[in-house]
Amino acid sequence: MGSFSLLSAVARRLEGKVALITGGASGIGEATARLFCQHGAKVVIADIQKDLAHSVCKDIGPTSASFVHCNVTDEPHIENAINTTVAKYGKLDIMFNNAGIVESAKSDILENDKAEFERVMGVNVTGAFLGTKHAARVMIPARSGSIITTASVCSINGGGATHSYTCSKHAVVGLTKNTAVELGRFGIRVNCVSPYLVATPLVKNFFNIDDDEAASVYSNLKGVVLKPEYVAEAVLYLGSDDSMYVSGHNLVVDGGYTIVNPAFCMFDQSK
Repeated sequence: MGSFSLLSAVARRLEGKVALITGGASGIGEATARLFCQHGAKVVIADIQKDLAHSVCKDIGPTSASFVHCNVTDEPHIENAINTTVAKYGKLDIMFNNAGIVESAKSDILENDKAEFERVMGVNVTGAFLGTKHAARVMIPARSGSIITTASVCSINGGGATHSYTCSKHAVVGLTKNTAVELGRFGIRVNCVSPYLVATPLVKNFFNIDDDEAASVYSNLKGVVLKPEYVAEAVLYLGSDDSMYVSGHNLVVDGGYTIVNPAFCMFDQSK
């Protein structure tokens, strides 16, 4: 039985809702776009990957998904993406700030390049700030909405990635908490999701690992490899009415990775 058949037997959790997803042409964003549409939402994918985004929209179906070109570091682009969504569907219920980048793996701060640091902060932090700002612009009059940003396990610990990436994800959590306080009085919920390593081609190339290494070397939870679809399920929860009293929360999806220090553990991790 296919996913659509299964969903027909249960309530679709986003029926009638409208979502905008940045970085929705691939990875977690693509998986979320597909899942949202399966649950009845209309989705606008905002991305710089035009051909890939059009392909995803075509596969999902033009009545459910559409594309708008958007560089999240450019405020007029974000503003246009929000305005396009509202013009097409009449409202915006869910804003998913998912677009993000990593940079070259230079762990030594003495080798870190200022321009590269600023580029990562620009996409990961400024992009989330602009998405939150302009989503709030249209959600405040409606006095409802859910804003979600992709953070990372690097948002709550150190040593797992480069300085710029780790700084950017810590900043995303701070932005989430601050805006949750401000926007709560308008009925707007603001949360973020912090996944562990998702073995996308980009990540595997960056860390020089394969699927088996992602599952067995770094993960605490054996027998499961984190897939984009699993993160999408967490985002679905935060976007749906199932989480209507959840705000200012960083939902960690890491199989227990962040609860243990592997350098100091009483259990044999090799088994």
